[in-house]
Amino acid sequence: MASSDTMTLADKGQRIGLRLIAKAGALPGLKDKDVRARVEKYLYKGAVTGFKAQTAAGRTFAKKKASGDPARPAPTKPKKAFDLTPTEDQQMIQGVARELAEEVVRPAAARADAERTVPAEVRAAAADMGLHLIGVPAELEGIAEERSAVTGALVLEELARGDMGIATAIMARSAVATALASYGSAEQQATYLTEFTGENPPAAALALQEPQVLFDPFALRTTGRREGGQIVLDGVKALVPGAEEAELFVVSAEIEGESRLVIVTSGIEGLQVEDDPAMGVRAAGTARLHLEGVRVPDSDLLGTAEDHRDAVRRARLAWAAAAVGTSQAVLDQVSEYVKERKAFGEPIGYRQAVAFTVSDIAIELAGLRLVVWKAASRLDRGDDAGAEIAQARSLVARHATWIGSSGVQLLGGHGFVKEFDNERWYRDLRGAGVLEGTLLV
Repeated sequence: MASSDTMTLADKGQRIGLRLIAKAGALPGLKDKDVRARVEKYLYKGAVTGFKAQTAAGRTFAKKKASGDPARPAPTKPKKAFDLTPTEDQQMIQGVARELAEEVVRPAAARADAERTVPAEVRAAAADMGLHLIGVPAELEGIAEERSAVTGALVLEELARGDMGIATAIMARSAVATALASYGSAEQQATYLTEFTGENPPAAALALQEPQVLFDPFALRTTGRREGGQIVLDGVKALVPGAEEAELFVVSAEIEGESRLVIVTSGIEGLQVEDDPAMGVRAAGTARLHLEGVRVPDSDLLGTAEDHRDAVRRARLAWAAAAVGTSQAVLDQVSEYVKERKAFGEPIGYRQAVAFTVSDIAIELAGLRLVVWKAASRLDRGDDAGAEIAQARSLVARHATWIGSSGVQLLGGHGFVKEFDNERWYRDLRGAGVLEGTLLV
């Protein structure tokens, strides 16, 4: 049966690639031949190569020299009027993510949650679509004409509508690629980022979380000290997705009184991985990173202290976007269920208490989505989005959790069993308002 399921997912993924090539050709936003060529490259690759299990153990990131300044995605061009409507290109990428979520991610979600791993064919489908390159500039073989938090939020929303755990797993790679594109030096981009644009992109993870009560990403217990041109790291990182298979990590550490980001490769002496199962996002296969005297060169210090702060904010917004997607999945499900489920001779949706609960879910979801899109739009305009990101974080912790709980409650006993998706969505939404790092827009 497993083999049949695998073939079904593979076939669906290939059909997505073929359909998207046809769709993309008709989009006005892709009239630019260079943009069109990059999109078709990734879509066509997914259609003809099929799915291959990607093993990443033992990859060597050879240090490369680079001349000139690092490549950066261009700032987003501001709109003449405040408008949250996605552009045609954003709608195209959103459509890619939506079809991937509906036809590949959602069917694999229950199995991925139970086994705490994402099927190889699902990972490969996401890689073949090129979604991990949405934050990588075009001149480095990425697909980003502009750095756009809105685009990242739209992709995460759609993928998490399929399943938050799988979305977390497959977009963990994107977070590292985006961090390297946004904060990396020319040498770091030449050494590490070029690997992400090749045929076999590395598994990677952004590790900020630590195993402590009321964790504060600006009061880190993971530390780094400078010794003879190196940084020596000590500490523990928690809930790192796919850590056992990852080849590259970007970890946060307190260095000389500042919170900073550091590039760490797998297999380095002093780095150990310990399984760290979580209540939610189980498909991401979370684990702990133990860093004991891990030595990395000074050149692997990524960005500045301000870049670390920027990464924390963008990660929080990314989790809020994922919560929007999963909350939408809850709303979609319960809206149909209350019309089909009958009690005392009529649909339970005819009862005011039920109807009002579904309406409240829709209202809270609309408010959360508006705040997330507004925050992402402010980031794209270069404005301070700190207040909006804090609002989104608070709304996720309060209302997304309530949405998940209400979804379970509306289904009664059905909401408590794994035959339905609601219990998984509830567990995932519980974590979206407290997790740090991992995702990035």
